[in-house]
Amino acid sequence: MAALGVATSAAAVLEQAGEFRPDVVAVADEACATEIRSCLPSGTELLVGPDAMAAAATCAETVINGVVGFAGLPVTLATLEAGKRLGLANKESLIAAGPVVQRAWSTEGAELIPVDSEHCAVHQCLRANDVAGKVEATDRVAQVVLTASGGPFRGRTREELAGVDIEDALSHPTWSMGPKITVDSSTLMNKGLEVIEAHELFGVDYGQIEVVIHPQSIVHSMVSYTDGATMAQLSLPDMRLCIGYALAYPDRLAVPYGAIDWADSPQLDFHPPDLDAFRCLGLAYEAGRASETAPAWLSAANEVAVDAFLGGLIPWTGIAEVVEAAMQQWPGTAAADVDVVLDADRKAREVARGVINRTADD
Repeated sequence: MAALGVATSAAAVLEQAGEFRPDVVAVADEACATEIRSCLPSGTELLVGPDAMAAAATCAETVINGVVGFAGLPVTLATLEAGKRLGLANKESLIAAGPVVQRAWSTEGAELIPVDSEHCAVHQCLRANDVAGKVEATDRVAQVVLTASGGPFRGRTREELAGVDIEDALSHPTWSMGPKITVDSSTLMNKGLEVIEAHELFGVDYGQIEVVIHPQSIVHSMVSYTDGATMAQLSLPDMRLCIGYALAYPDRLAVPYGAIDWADSPQLDFHPPDLDAFRCLGLAYEAGRASETAPAWLSAANEVAVDAFLGGLIPWTGIAEVVEAAMQQWPGTAAADVDVVLDADRKAREVARGVINRTADD
């Protein structure tokens, strides 16, 4: 069975439904559902409402979760609890609710294959470490290295970043993404969230996870082993490779997305991130080490701060300031269940909005 799910993208889901003729189309927004109801192919069932996408996730054997932000959590949990394969492109659900997702992941038959290019790369590198028949084991892993393009502000100092605007932040040099993820890339919060995600996905300590700036975006991540060997996954930037990997795993597609012409001799550069200019990366490490609901608090505060920046309420440098101020009010709540995580998300948003309002009043 095949299913498609969207929040409000009526035109996109109609076009895709017409081409692929899925058994189910799920739409979160009632108005969007009204718009497309009479236009769906014959035989396609329409699910509507806030729980529609999670319900659709249980229809297929393999689910690609590309929902933006914390809203992707119900799809993640529904897929894993149904014992399905989850291709996870929604990092926030794993980051914010790591302990809860881990419990769902333990369901018999459940698989989680990362679709983010960096974690897809780590997943592939770990397959080189078959310890006692356990593929993807981390027994001999010394370090996981996540690469970052550096975003549109690579190389700028904290002082030089004071005057950047929305258009600047949305001009990513490598990837074409939505505004929220693109802004996160510009602040390196996206990479910070990926550090937490790597910890949750692969069980490596934060001290073993390093971020390096790699402007060419050809080496998507690396894994160094205790014997000194380093495995890296290289390809041209193309998310179809990562999506295809999740769909075909443990096999591989026959179509060479992102293939490199080695006769072209691409140059590969690496250097450490500037943690003074890009403070969000350090804040993410701190939240990850604090664990429990701290990552949920971080992710929620960041979503509010990014929305405020895109709405012209705070400057780009204000994103890190809002997140830091909000994190100082994290109450240390344990991530006991989904309701606790949802409550932490809600409270963090309230706190972040309060910080923004006080900043505007000043």
